[in-house]
Amino acid sequence: MNVEAKGLDYKALNEAIRAAGPSCRITGCLGQRFIGAGMSGRQVEIDGIPGNALGAYLGGGTITVNGNAQDAVGDTMNDGSIIIHGSVGDTAGYAMRGGEIYVQGNAGYRVGIHMKAYQDKQPVIVIGGRAGSFLGEYQAGGTILVLGQHTDGKPAAGYFPCTGQHGGRVIFRGDVSGIRFPEQVTPHAPTAEELAQLRPLVERWCALFGGDAAALLEGPFTVVTPDSRNPYRQMYAAN
Repeated sequence: MNVEAKGLDYKALNEAIRAAGPSCRITGCLGQRFIGAGMSGRQVEIDGIPGNALGAYLGGGTITVNGNAQDAVGDTMNDGSIIIHGSVGDTAGYAMRGGEIYVQGNAGYRVGIHMKAYQDKQPVIVIGGRAGSFLGEYQAGGTILVLGQHTDGKPAAGYFPCTGQHGGRVIFRGDVSGIRFPEQVTPHAPTAEELAQLRPLVERWCALFGGDAAALLEGPFTVVTPDSRNPYRQMYAAN
């Protein structure tokens, strides 16, 4: 079912999505917030640019955006998939504790801030290009993979990546010599187990957006994990 978003505010648009049944395509989207918030078990495709908090508290199903998305994509999502055929703004995956976000292009600041695993759920964010500053800030669980397929010559992450990280992992493909990591984390070459875990993420990204998974999997990869489960003590206290 098609839903024309032109002239609808976010409340009316979400009501139309709920009335559309298990699947719908939204056309003419222009900045409406909270699309699919709390949704579960639906397939939503969006033509246009959704506003902030797309898929907030998502409990299942799939949201696909044929374009860019704004800030707070997947805020506190629990399950399901968000697929962005473009780039995303700041704080994508804020406090997410399950599900997956796949981004074809770049991502803004503070991606994956407070991201955490919950029970058997392991949240995943895969970024095709680069990410802004404070990537993985205070990360407590899950996986963030940055493939570095951008072409603007900038580092794969901005300033202060992995600040306060105390769980999970951030994985970079390509040269990370231009990235300054905090003392509380340990960048290292992936283990055989970590390579096995990232393989399906690369293959999934290539299946969604195109690309040679075998070539991407040649790396090199760098995995960043915390060297302490209590980074705050190291950061803010003398003892």
